[in-house]
Amino acid sequence: MAGRQIISSLDNFKSKLPKNFDFSKNPKRVDALQHYFSRGGIISISKSASDWPTLIYPNKSRLKHQVNELQTLRKLYSTRLKNWNKKLSEAKVYNLAHNAKKFKEPLYWKHLTKAMVDRDYRADAQAVKLPVHLVSDKRWKPMVKMFVNDLDYRKQLTETVNHSVVYSKDKKVAKYADDLRNFRMEQSNRKISELEKKLSSIDTDIEAILEIMKWANS
Repeated sequence: MAGRQIISSLDNFKSKLPKNFDFSKNPKRVDALQHYFSRGGIISISKSASDWPTLIYPNKSRLKHQVNELQTLRKLYSTRLKNWNKKLSEAKVYNLAHNAKKFKEPLYWKHLTKAMVDRDYRADAQAVKLPVHLVSDKRWKPMVKMFVNDLDYRKQLTETVNHSVVYSKDKKVAKYADDLRNFRMEQSNRKISELEKKLSSIDTDIEAILEIMKWANS
């Protein structure tokens, strides 16, 4: 191995060394190099009197910069992962939480009273599967309020749910609310899986670079 060498693959690296070179003495470094090359990294080496050649590039300063960039990216992904885990937790307890909160809503008790004394109202509420259990949710409260207080709105919604192609027999309003919750859970799980894979990859990158830093010149 004469002069300075530019290396971009482990095979190329091995070809620059004596055939009897014992890589088994430092398997962690070999694995780190393999990973570093697989991520598009290059190194520059020169002959050394020691077992291993001298690593000219990247030096420790350059490697430290790479680690800092990865740690910044890791912090960003970690924050996103925390947020998606929060969304997943909220979706999981969504129905339970709102079922408990509904009892504090006067609108819920007004609905129950009307459902007990007004047969026509009760039939419409059952027909659309009114999500009254979600009355504490600001997304659904306005609709429930209109349904309870406005006869024209109630009849229009009932007609729409019963005859529109948007709503099949098993896709009433409450079913849509459940589908939306399930969609949020699926989306959260998908994002969490993606972010966990990215974080694992970044951790492997950092581990490889830190191992190479032990070999690099200052």
